[in-house]
Amino acid sequence: MSTRRTPADVVAQLRGAGRTVATAESLTGGLVCAVLTDVPGASAVVRGGVVSYATDLKVSLLGVDEDVLAAPGGAVQPRVAQEMALGVTRSCSADLGVATTGVAGPDPQDGQPVGTVFVAVALAGQAAGEVAVRALQLRGDRSEIRRDSVAEAVDLLGQVIEAVGASGWTRGAGRAEDSGRGFR
Repeated sequence: MSTRRTPADVVAQLRGAGRTVATAESLTGGLVCAVLTDVPGASAVVRGGVVSYATDLKVSLLGVDEDVLAAPGGAVQPRVAQEMALGVTRSCSADLGVATTGVAGPDPQDGQPVGTVFVAVALAGQAAGEVAVRALQLRGDRSEIRRDSVAEAVDLLGQVIEAVGASGWTRGAGRAEDSGRGFR
């Protein structure tokens, strides 16, 4: 099993590729953007972030489809994470978008149990169904679930950067979710 990527690793990857990132966060409330911007030199690659804790902000700020949010699972489903990641590439004019949505607790939300989390990483211009998404069932208290969600989002971002770097930086460069590249 490979070592989990750190924020410093991801910032170095982005700098090396000359690419930018933005974050769209729900349950992590800005923590992904915070860990990335803790890294010296992050200002060259981090465009910004959107904290869309409220469901209506996922629509108005990130362009998440209302019909998707009305489906079973509400804001806690993989398609929402995918659309959030894509939306933040547009909102912040970034090459990549990373998103988190889920249930940190203490209570279930949208019919999903505590610990259900989806993280996604999009390339600007991809179709939503092509966006890399990772489904997680995390354990622990609210703080631990949020911490682990951040680590998973950063790791997925690093995996996508690595995979795209190997194949070239064409916008909408193919299906990342289930391509055998190990994004799950």
